[in-house]
Amino acid sequence: MERYNPTKIEEKWQKIWETEQAFRAEEAGAEKMYLAEMFPYPSGAGLHVGHVRNFSIVDVLARFYAQNGKNVLRPFGYDTFGLPAENYAIKTGISPAEATKTNINNFRKQAKRLGFYIDWNREINTSDPEYYRWTQWCFLQLFKKGLAYQKESYQWWCPNDQTVLANEQVENGHCWRCGTEVEKKKMKQWFFKITAYADELLDEIDQLDWPEKIKTMQKNWIGRSEGANVKFKVKDQEDTIDIFTTRLDTICGATFLVLAPEHPKIPDLITKDTEEEVKNYCAAAIKKSEIERQENKEKTGVFTGSFAINPVTKEEIPIWISDYVLINYGDGAVMAVPGHDERDFAFASKYQLEIKTVVKPAELNNQSETQDGDTLQCFHDRGILVNSGKYDNLTSKEAESQILSDLGEAVANKKVTYRMRDWLISRQRYWGCPIPIAYDKDGQPHAIPEDQLPVVLPEVSDYRPDKTGRSALAKAKDWLKVTIDGEEMIRETDTLDGYACSSWYLWRYASPHSTSSAWDQDAVKYWEPLDVYCGADHAVAHLLYIRFWCKFFADQGYLPFREPVKKLLYNGYINAPDGKKMSKSKGNVIDPLDVIDSGYGADTLRTYELFIGPYNEDAAWSTTAIGGVYRFLNRCFNLAINQQNDRLHSGTPTQLIRHKTIKKVTEDIANTNFNTAVAALMEYVNELYKTGASTEDVIILAKLLKPFAPHLASEILEKEEADDKWPEYNETYLVSDTVQLIVQVNGKVRAKLEINSDDLKDQEKIKELAMSQENVQKYLNGEPKKIIMPKGAKLINIVA
Repeated sequence: MERYNPTKIEEKWQKIWETEQAFRAEEAGAEKMYLAEMFPYPSGAGLHVGHVRNFSIVDVLARFYAQNGKNVLRPFGYDTFGLPAENYAIKTGISPAEATKTNINNFRKQAKRLGFYIDWNREINTSDPEYYRWTQWCFLQLFKKGLAYQKESYQWWCPNDQTVLANEQVENGHCWRCGTEVEKKKMKQWFFKITAYADELLDEIDQLDWPEKIKTMQKNWIGRSEGANVKFKVKDQEDTIDIFTTRLDTICGATFLVLAPEHPKIPDLITKDTEEEVKNYCAAAIKKSEIERQENKEKTGVFTGSFAINPVTKEEIPIWISDYVLINYGDGAVMAVPGHDERDFAFASKYQLEIKTVVKPAELNNQSETQDGDTLQCFHDRGILVNSGKYDNLTSKEAESQILSDLGEAVANKKVTYRMRDWLISRQRYWGCPIPIAYDKDGQPHAIPEDQLPVVLPEVSDYRPDKTGRSALAKAKDWLKVTIDGEEMIRETDTLDGYACSSWYLWRYASPHSTSSAWDQDAVKYWEPLDVYCGADHAVAHLLYIRFWCKFFADQGYLPFREPVKKLLYNGYINAPDGKKMSKSKGNVIDPLDVIDSGYGADTLRTYELFIGPYNEDAAWSTTAIGGVYRFLNRCFNLAINQQNDRLHSGTPTQLIRHKTIKKVTEDIANTNFNTAVAALMEYVNELYKTGASTEDVIILAKLLKPFAPHLASEILEKEEADDKWPEYNETYLVSDTVQLIVQVNGKVRAKLEINSDDLKDQEKIKELAMSQENVQKYLNGEPKKIIMPKGAKLINIVA
């Protein structure tokens, strides 16, 4: 008897696939199917079993569609720029480029050992100059259209990594990468104007076949608000303060203004008496993260010493500063209406500021003010105006229109704002894509000519940022100098955020070797957009950025589509056995090669990770469960290889079981219910062991098994001299040839029997079978008085 040897079988088929370039994709032939996972960052730790789940999902679908005759493209790449390689270089002296090359070789080796369906001719690496040449080209297209620009602003600064962080990279006030507490620092930075596409990014998201939770997260991040911009004049000054409000109907209840601590007009508002207190408050406030400032805790603030004039009531109202107001929302200032906003109410209550009710529910319109005063406290819905002068008794909608008209465009106008800010893309680090910009003697930015791309990262001896926070590129004196149109200039020393490199790689996969363009037009027209994208991270940032770039490049005529990803699969994590997230720092990472080399093999690992539970839910690693999957594959091997002489030509499982299994596995894979597809295969194997298997049964099993365990399935199909074309089920065989017979004794159900439908014609046989049931016998006292069974009925009643 031949023993199931995963190592021998898997080595054999991996060599065959590599020699034959079995998974190479060409732009021709059948209907295309383009699939990809979010490409990994190649860390020194290599792939772990969490990656395997992500990659296996895509692999099952790639093989499934290939077996169904689709022209499948499944490429692979590496997101290689970033802090880990640079920090490693600072620590060890090994250059990021050298460390990255080593790590990529390890990742590639692991991926090949797992037997993935990958077109290795399309492998990309974002830190390869031939790749980031085109990242720089993409930047220049945005720069030419005014969508890449510079401005000074407060940014999150990680003092450990010595670099700026985007809002998305600050987690609970700490750096997402190293965990250090962050601080705010005012710097000149590069931004992409993603807000120019805010409406389109929001309006078109519902048409995507993406998980609802991801679409909701993106909608909330964009955060569109419709309202009005209103100017409040500062008392005894010519200046005004702009505020944004979504509730113009409540303006008569605005009893104070609140500014964000970063507001640029604060220096002009403070007095000698308030100066020290205000400066201390603002200095402390800007160190807090937005999450901390938005938490439901006691509000804090400080009075500036100045007043504004309410443009409707003409009343003087105090101007305060509080950290619950964010500089990034509206204009960084709000009109506080404590009678109709809970945060404003809490603030006013603490500092004993006036609280006015100016809107009441419509159903209370006929009640007196004294009756409904308590009810109206902090009423925040729209209703009927009260205590609002000439606007009393108008609905909120009517009042908003009338107030806007009365104030006039010089004071108020309609406005739409977004929670989403423009995308901060510059980083003060060495290991990133150089920004293709140089500065003249006046400090004005100029684009590096396209024929000078790529701007290649120079080798440096010290990768640490300089003492001013500039990247190590500032120390590369010869590299810094560049001549453009005869004028000597100084290169930009910031590098691009890694998200820039990952915002277009899906299009590069279509023509990764193109030297004349970022992507070949014919290739993207054939392959794009991506049919299936799978990942477990980047729910907001990356997925929003690739949509933004797609829309921009479509507008420039470089892409024939406006959404880059048709279907998104967001998979759960594989956690450690104790349920904790795997990480190198915790020492609980499981190397897939350790699992493979322990005797389980790649097929077992792949199948186990998709059988462990629904793909979009987290699961804990279990050595017991993976052993069960190995035993299942071993049974498949024995059935196909060791029991060939016992093959049946008749008496095999019914056509019903066979076709039900084909239907179940087909639909489950198509609907990404991978765990139940594997369960159906296990049930099928159990049935084959009970009844015996024919050659057809074995071939069908191997074809259905191949997306999950491609090495073993290929071995079986080779021995049977069969192709791997996906089997089809026949609806006519899905009708059961058995029926359930209900057996009652004195009117109570005592047994249920599965019998052949043809046996219903033989009443004597049915009666004999019913009487022989143990649970029927114990309710009988001797011979039954009567047995009632109408002809052709599925019920028999025995009268004791």
